[in-house]
Amino acid sequence: MVLRERARRAAARGAHAGVLGAFIVFSAFPFYLMLIMGLKQTTDLLKRTNNPFIWNQSPTLEQLRVLFHDTLFVKWLLNTGFVAAVVVVITLLLAIPAGYALARLTGRWGEQLGIGIFLTYLVPPTLLFIPMSRVIADLGLQDSLWSLVLVYPSFTVPFCTWLMMGFFKTIPSDIEEAAMIDGMSRLGAFVKVVLPISMAGILTVVIFTFTLVMQEFVYAMTFITRAANFTVSVGVPTFLVHGDVYFWGSIMAGAFIAAVPVAIVYNFFVDRFIAGFTVGAIK
Repeated sequence: MVLRERARRAAARGAHAGVLGAFIVFSAFPFYLMLIMGLKQTTDLLKRTNNPFIWNQSPTLEQLRVLFHDTLFVKWLLNTGFVAAVVVVITLLLAIPAGYALARLTGRWGEQLGIGIFLTYLVPPTLLFIPMSRVIADLGLQDSLWSLVLVYPSFTVPFCTWLMMGFFKTIPSDIEEAAMIDGMSRLGAFVKVVLPISMAGILTVVIFTFTLVMQEFVYAMTFITRAANFTVSVGVPTFLVHGDVYFWGSIMAGAFIAAVPVAIVYNFFVDRFIAGFTVGAIK
């Protein structure tokens, strides 16, 4: 009986390790393929009989040289980082107080307003980029990174407001009332009591907003025309695809460099990120 129980536990551990290993391989495979292709020689990439998953010829840095020397990749990275940082700050400044106000708004109006704000996030960018273009033109922000800073919060703020509203609803209002009885103002209780408890939700907003800005294509392609003002999502496919000629090695190298920082952030804060997305649903 004891041997059977040990065998059952060993089988369960083996199955768990197998599932976990398969998931790790599935998640890491795109990064592995991008790294392999980013260091392959062009002849190795183009020869159909070669194995695409290994280096059939010696690795080379030629694809990286094309990426960094023949394009403005570093400039695109800086542009993307600048836009993402400013949009993250704007989103936090608007979504946190809005989510808190909706969470504390009694009655059905708070829930209905929250749903209405969330529904604006579901409007596809393909329906909005034409009227947005008119707004950008009237403000004289064509071909400027500030046009993206102005437009991106239109889809980051609604979702993040709804996200923070769900998170704030899980925080009992008794905590704030106790702090106010001790002499704090409502603003002081919000800053010193509520915000520290809400770090998981705030971190979720930061990661979600940064990722969304990194991968956005439609607005960046519409509002930006100069190569020096491109973001990574537009610059890489624009300058590394010439007609029907694809510079696959350089494209994969650029995708790998742009994706690794986001993947690292996700892995370091994955527990808080999941908590921020699910805590409102557990209420």
